[in-house]
Amino acid sequence: MFVVLGIDPGVSRCGYGCLAGGVGRQATIVAAGVITTPPSDPLPTRLAALHADLLGLITELSPDAVAVERVFFQVNARTAMSVGQASGLALAIAAGAGCEVVQYTPNEVKQAVAGYGSASKEQVQRMVQSLLGLAERPSPADTADALALALTHLASAPLRARLPDPSPPRTPLRMRAR
Repeated sequence: MFVVLGIDPGVSRCGYGCLAGGVGRQATIVAAGVITTPPSDPLPTRLAALHADLLGLITELSPDAVAVERVFFQVNARTAMSVGQASGLALAIAAGAGCEVVQYTPNEVKQAVAGYGSASKEQVQRMVQSLLGLAERPSPADTADALALALTHLASAPLRARLPDPSPPRTPLRMRAR
């Protein structure tokens, strides 16, 4: 079994969805929900709370991979900054835990889950419901989006396993003397 944690980042609302799956097996939900922080709290306090909650999730669920939505385009600069901050936390925490870390744009997720890169939120929710065999559509949309991220990664895992690793070999970082 391969465990993937999908994260739909946001400081106010951060969706998460953890799936277990494998080749030829239907994915099953391990955990799903939304982490919220009070908008009245100062930003550093909210980020610290989000950090603690994400770290707790990754520690508890021990995912093999973490799939985070890539901030691709936002009309509202304030929203883009908030999503970027939450995304950075998720990426750093997952990498620090030794997980495989990947990012997908919203269009890539919609294409993988609904077969159409411009699918609506409702279409994504319906497809997540269908693919996971759920009685009801996952709600709220943040949770459905996080589950869709995990599904996207599970669906692409067999192909990625057959491809050579494109990353250069890791070398230790060295401090430069001044």
